[in-house]
Amino acid sequence: MNVTLVQSLEATPPVSVFKPRQDEASSAIVERGIVVQNSFNTVCAIEYMKSHNVRPQVIERVLLHPDQRRKSTH
Repeated sequence: MNVTLVQSLEATPPVSVFKPRQDEASSAIVERGIVVQNSFNTVCAIEYMKSHNVRPQVIERVLLHPDQRRKSTH
């Protein structure tokens, strides 16, 4: 593979593609999951969000990659 191509791909920031929030209830569940993570731990937050049917991709993004979270409307 061309070294220049690899370097340019590595230098390109990842594209963030967010789907619109489903509804306010889903948004509140995710926000509470973040609070649970901060108050207790990540495992508790994962279990909380899983029990409320939050998609695994969303759980991973909001709990493990805080820099990729949507900006809060609060």
